Amino acid sequence: MFRLRLHPVFSTPLRLSRRTVLYGALVLLALVSVPLIVASSRWLHASRIDLTTDQLYTLTPGTLHIVDTLKRPLRLTLYFSDHATRDLPQLRSYEQRVREMLQEMVARSHGHVRLQIIDPVPYSDDEASAEGSGLTAANGGSNGERVFFGLSGSAMSGGADSDVADDRVPEKTLAIPFFDPAREAFLEYDIAKLLYELNQTSKPPIGVISSLPIDGNPVLSEQPWTVMQQLNQLFDVRTVDPATLRHVDDNMQVLLLIHPRRLSPDAQYAIDQYVLRGGHLVVFVDPDAELDSAPYNPDSTTYPDHGSDLPRLFAAWGVRYDPHKIVLDRARALQIELAGSSLNHPAMLDLGPQELNRNDVVTASLQRINVSTVGYFDLAADARTRLIPLLQSSAEAELVPTQQVLDASNDPTTLLQDYKADNAHYVLAARLRGVFESAFPARAGEPGHLVHSAPNAEVILVADTDLLSDRLWVEPQTILGQTMMRVFANNGDFVTNLVDNLSGSSALLSIRGRSTSQRPFTRVQALRNVADQKFLQKERELEQELADTRRRLDELQPAKGSHGSTATAEQRREIEQFRQRQLAINKELRDVQHQLNAEIDALGLRVKVINIVLVPALVVLIGLLYGWRRSRHSRQRR
Repeated sequence: MFRLRLHPVFSTPLRLSRRTVLYGALVLLALVSVPLIVASSRWLHASRIDLTTDQLYTLTPGTLHIVDTLKRPLRLTLYFSDHATRDLPQLRSYEQRVREMLQEMVARSHGHVRLQIIDPVPYSDDEASAEGSGLTAANGGSNGERVFFGLSGSAMSGGADSDVADDRVPEKTLAIPFFDPAREAFLEYDIAKLLYELNQTSKPPIGVISSLPIDGNPVLSEQPWTVMQQLNQLFDVRTVDPATLRHVDDNMQVLLLIHPRRLSPDAQYAIDQYVLRGGHLVVFVDPDAELDSAPYNPDSTTYPDHGSDLPRLFAAWGVRYDPHKIVLDRARALQIELAGSSLNHPAMLDLGPQELNRNDVVTASLQRINVSTVGYFDLAADARTRLIPLLQSSAEAELVPTQQVLDASNDPTTLLQDYKADNAHYVLAARLRGVFESAFPARAGEPGHLVHSAPNAEVILVADTDLLSDRLWVEPQTILGQTMMRVFANNGDFVTNLVDNLSGSSALLSIRGRSTSQRPFTRVQALRNVADQKFLQKERELEQELADTRRRLDELQPAKGSHGSTATAEQRREIEQFRQRQLAINKELRDVQHQLNAEIDALGLRVKVINIVLVPALVVLIGLLYGWRRSRHSRQRR
């Protein structure tokens, strides 16, 4: 009798089933995850976290407000010469920074802003388009190619909900000619300002009150000053008559008060309340306005009386200003031609980058501003405001009476006689910020009267009016039969930047300079500083020993007549000892340098070991520990 035995073989089919299920799950996961990733990158806004120390990739509230309130669709084109900058890593790194900030703004705009990135290769239509958009090319690219790195923006017709069609004709086009890495701290401000200006449908209105002939004289065929011609191109400039001024319109985004003389109390009160309501005021005063053609004032103690002041308002704002003092500066004296000879005029100043505030958006990119017979500002002891200098003198400046400068008009070199520098940097132009008190407390009962301003009110103060005149920054020249203005200073840019900055929205004004993305190697710099101190100490030791040796040799000289051979032997020993010591100190200097290099190399080696060996080893170790724990857990479950 035969028996049939059936051996169970469930273990092998069960193992194969698990493997099959696992592979099937992986395939299913891939089929689901890949379309999901593609769909999310196309339609979903990615959430990002800015972990940088200075929040470099986080837009400020002012920028967010500007982007969120766009009224029209905008099209941005970033031109960057990718091929021409292949040997310029610093510029390529900055381009990535600019591109990422633009992409952040585009993502925030919910489709209202479109961004296009173009590489304008030489002799292409893109290069012509970049030049036509107002971009400036820089030299120094690979193989001598020109480098374009700027932004062109266009405002398209239609509302904010309209699509930015490529075939639509732009209503307005503006540009950032070149992204200078030196202005990285103001990158967000520059881009936000471009968006804000593109969003505007009309020129911002500004008012001008002046006792100087800034608008020229059509009867005498005198043209307006060049600075006024520039302002008229960018703004809706409205002349305000101080004789009839009783109220400054709140729609006036900026009010320029140039050389105020004998303003009526009503006009001063109107300006006072305009500032307290949050209006933007720029005041130009001058101890001696050289283009003031006003006749002699019998009540004046000086002749002629071409000074201006705003004593009542300045006192209420906590500002000290003396219209009878002029700042001389022999270190920044401007070279002029007088009576056929060239001389340096200490009352006419050529202010360079050291005298301009590099941390303020108005003056950060300026290189030269010329002023003449300029005054200065200071704060009173009880001031509730603070001065933020825009222009200042060097430490070689000196204060002199205005009359002394007037008396030296025929020979300015006499101002340098008995010159004594005050060793102080005098503030020539500044932002005045803080709480402004009304200069008219007696009018508290009038309707709408304000006692004080908001905490962050601001007024711009400039202690010179001559910087507005053409003679200090432009000169006419004839080219091909046409008269053009040659610019030799940044006076016009300074005034335009002031008005441009103040005429923006409060959101734009709230965007300040930020930190740069360039992070220095502070540890290496500290090592270099220590080594420099060691070098300086050794150099001083060497110089001291050299002086001692020379003094010793001089002492041996008188003995040469009677004991020539002995003296000569002593001199030789001194010289030999000095040479040996000099060689020893030079060796010590080289040892310090070698030690510095060794410490830097050791630091670099440690960083490389951490990045290349330690971190990957830790990742592998964590992975092995995790795998061991899982396998152990699986065995325990079985």
